[in-house]
Amino acid sequence: MSLAPARVFAALNAVQPPDQASPVMGKAVVLGGSIAGLLAARVLSDYAESVVIIDRDDLEVTGERPGVPQGTQLHALLPGGFLQFERLFPGFRERALAQGAIEAPPPARRNYLDGRLKVIVPDDADSLAGSRPLLEGLIREQVLRLPNVKTVTARATGLVFDGAVTTGVRYDVGGVPGVESADLVVDAMGRSSRLSDWLEQAGWDRPATRRMTVHLNYATALFRRPEATPASTVVLALHTPRMSLDVAGAAFFAVEDGRWMAMMAGYGDNRPGRTAEDFVRRLREQFPPEFGAVAGNEMLGDVQTYHHSDSRRRDFHALKRFPAGLVSVGDAVASFNPVYGQGMTAAALHAACLSMYLRSGPDLNAPARRYLALQKVVVDAAWSTSTSADLALPHVDGPYPRGYKFSSWASRQIITATVTDVATARRFNEVVSMREHPLSLATPRVILGALRANRRAR
Repeated sequence: MSLAPARVFAALNAVQPPDQASPVMGKAVVLGGSIAGLLAARVLSDYAESVVIIDRDDLEVTGERPGVPQGTQLHALLPGGFLQFERLFPGFRERALAQGAIEAPPPARRNYLDGRLKVIVPDDADSLAGSRPLLEGLIREQVLRLPNVKTVTARATGLVFDGAVTTGVRYDVGGVPGVESADLVVDAMGRSSRLSDWLEQAGWDRPATRRMTVHLNYATALFRRPEATPASTVVLALHTPRMSLDVAGAAFFAVEDGRWMAMMAGYGDNRPGRTAEDFVRRLREQFPPEFGAVAGNEMLGDVQTYHHSDSRRRDFHALKRFPAGLVSVGDAVASFNPVYGQGMTAAALHAACLSMYLRSGPDLNAPARRYLALQKVVVDAAWSTSTSADLALPHVDGPYPRGYKFSSWASRQIITATVTDVATARRFNEVVSMREHPLSLATPRVILGALRANRRAR
């Protein structure tokens, strides 16, 4: 099934929940209480009589989840994801602010490229700054309040099939096996999803898995924030490979409880800021003065590090045989270099794909081909955005897509123009925040506009 990417993105970014519940199934089971799983459960609550979320963690317990090892790292909620959250959970912004999240309108966001401050896009969409536990906790709280959603604290161990249809999930609670029947199963088990193994064990084909090795190392630290309402709440600084610095980028956000959350990232053998002294030194020496000012505050706790070996995607859409009653969402389908902050927003768009699919009243005894086709558009967009940037890194050696030399040249022109040209920056921000498809940048008008802006800047 081939769909026009620009039209799909426009439709997904306009998806609204139905005015009233429209059940098309009895029970849906979601494997994993991640953000992607919670968003899927929210959508399913409109189309299923009951929704069961199975997760190893007790989702009723607030705070950081043991099953989210990267939860202590800085996370970005792109404007595209913020808009989706607000549609799924009306009043999300107000509740987030009440719990300490910080507003991040365009004037409060500063973005540097190789030390040069980018132009502000005054009419850009708003966003929020807050920690992963705060944002995830708000979503979990809203989902678990839904009357037809319940949780089971257990370890999923496999699927149940009736011929070509998925009919349930096997699970284990403290060594005691159980089965949860389902009309639709949603895999939200993340990067380490075992769905491919389960399919193969049941006689189905494994999806092809594509990987791009990036060996990203990143580190996050918290600092005391003396200003209750700082002028800048989200500040990012990116170094292109030509800068030849051991730290590829850094960012700091104002988060709840009067704190700054600062992050640095490096690749390969570069492991930024593993000690407090090293972290502070690099922020001061390799980034604009705002970073040094944040680092001058009291550090709260230790530096938290994380390693991301590769971006990966599982091409479920390409399987010729695929069981009915089964879909995947979030990192279980594709996970990207976290430097680009696409994870939560991509998960929200996967939920929008699920909503569009279920709204059409599909036959759940047939494979969810339309859902897979919609999701492929989202995955392709995020994959092309992140991997095209990763291919410019000196330690990444492909695979290079067809036309890479021209597309990389055009990308450099556009990214350079975002420093000085509002029109180019606006279009670029719409793509990076996943409100528009990347193909909207690949037009003669945009490229020529970038070239003219760069000529003026010189």
